[in-house]
Amino acid sequence: MDGLLVDTEPIWTIAEHEAAARLGGEFTPAMKRAMIGHGIDTAVPLMVSMLGLPASDVAPTAEFLLRRSAELFREPGAIVPQPGAVELLVALRAAGVPTALVSSSFRDLMEPVLHVVGDEFFAVTVAGDEVTRRKPDPEPYLTAARVLGVDPVRCVVLEDSPSGARAGVAAGCATIMIPSMPDLLDLTASGALEASGALEASGVAARGEPVPAGLAALLASLHDVTPDLMESLTTPRLSPSLRPSRPGYELGGVRHGFGGEDRA
Repeated sequence: MDGLLVDTEPIWTIAEHEAAARLGGEFTPAMKRAMIGHGIDTAVPLMVSMLGLPASDVAPTAEFLLRRSAELFREPGAIVPQPGAVELLVALRAAGVPTALVSSSFRDLMEPVLHVVGDEFFAVTVAGDEVTRRKPDPEPYLTAARVLGVDPVRCVVLEDSPSGARAGVAAGCATIMIPSMPDLLDLTASGALEASGALEASGVAARGEPVPAGLAALLASLHDVTPDLMESLTTPRLSPSLRPSRPGYELGGVRHGFGGEDRA
């Protein structure tokens, strides 16, 4: 949800900076890299530990982050859909594809997003405080698939964070990663730069977190995702030759990957 469907990571970052400052520390890019995609229960211990503070600071910091982020989420105009998000939801609904919103964020933070994007697009919603184990555990996606009544292998997961992508892969779903913060990833190790000269020219750092293994596709934007592509990823009859080992996805002579499409 955060960073994929809506551009709320900057809101989280404001709250995280304030939380670190309250503890007498500074919120760093390394902390953001470690925390992105995690729920409050796993993200805050990471931040407190990286600040060199005792575990007793975790509970009050988590309480502050939840309260402050909820305030920021409810400010007028704070929540903005990511480019292509609403268009994809409209296309999926027109194609009769049931969708689920699965997030590590708690229900109090999911509701404002649903209000902006439109809860009518989702047959199922699963919030972080409604499961026992949050991402990168597969439970949230397995829960959504069960409620939808769909085998996970027939599901496509769209994720922007390594933690969420690992959850999708572990659930057995075809997982497409669309990084909201590609500068926090080690794209060179994954071979993703082969699919985009534009990213190579932008000077992407090679010291970020590795791109998760087992992805069905690694794309630059929700504009690159279509119902046809998603269907092809879950069709057993699809020729293995159309599933290249390098990030991206090739279908009908068109290469889908970072930077849009490369025609073969």
